[in-house]
Amino acid sequence: MDASGTPRRPSTDAASSTARGRRIAGARRIVVFDPTCRGRWWHLGLSHAWSAGVRLYRGMGRIDGWVRAENWRTAFAGVLDLLGDAPLFELQVWSHGKWGLVRLGDDVFDRTWLRPAHRDAGLAAAVFDRLVPGGRIWFRTCETAGAACGQAFVQALADATGVDVYGHTYVIGIYQSGLRRAVPGGRPDWSPWEGLRKGTPAAPLEAHPSRPWHPSTVHFLSGEPSPLA
Repeated sequence: MDASGTPRRPSTDAASSTARGRRIAGARRIVVFDPTCRGRWWHLGLSHAWSAGVRLYRGMGRIDGWVRAENWRTAFAGVLDLLGDAPLFELQVWSHGKWGLVRLGDDVFDRTWLRPAHRDAGLAAAVFDRLVPGGRIWFRTCETAGAACGQAFVQALADATGVDVYGHTYVIGIYQSGLRRAVPGGRPDWSPWEGLRKGTPAAPLEAHPSRPWHPSTVHFLSGEPSPLA
C-alpha cells in the first residue's frame, strides 16, 4: 500500500509462492509491544511479560529488535528507525485486541488506517512498503481475527500490504488458539463463529479462552505461526 492508499498488488509468480514464509537474507523481524499494561505492584501486568518475552526472543535469534509504543504513530516511527535501510520480513504485535482491531494503549489500529484520509496513513504505508514478498504480519492479540469484522480486517490488511496477515480468534495467553491467516487476494477460510462464546459473528460479545485442544493453537514460545490446514 502506498501513501495514496493504493493496495500493493501481490506477486503471483512461482518464486513468490515458494518464498512465502521464508525469510529473505537481511530482512528484519520486529516486535511492537504495548508498555501500558503494567498491572499493580502486587501483580505484574502483561507488559512485564512482553518486555521479558522480546528479550528472550532476541536472545534465541527469533527477532532482530523491538519497539515499545503507547500509540501507533510511535510504533510505526520506531519500526522505521529500527529498520534503517533494511527491508522488513515480519512485524509482530503483542498487545490487546478485540474483533477487527488492535490497541496500543488507548490508540486503535483498524481498517480506517487503510484509508488515505487517515492522518497517519502515510506513516503506516511507509512501514508496510518495507515488507518483502513472502513476509508477514502477526497480531498476537486476543480475538483480532474473529467474527465477521475480524475477518474483514485481516483480509483488508493482507490485500493492502500484499503479505500474509495472521491473527487469533480466541482470548490468548500462554496458549494462543485460533491462529488464522489471511492471504492477499484470498478470502477467509475459517468460520466467523470460531472462538465465540457469546454473541454472533455480526455482534460478538465474548470469546472463549485459548486451550491446547482448541483449533490452530500455538504456545507463547512459538516463534513461527503453526501450519494451517
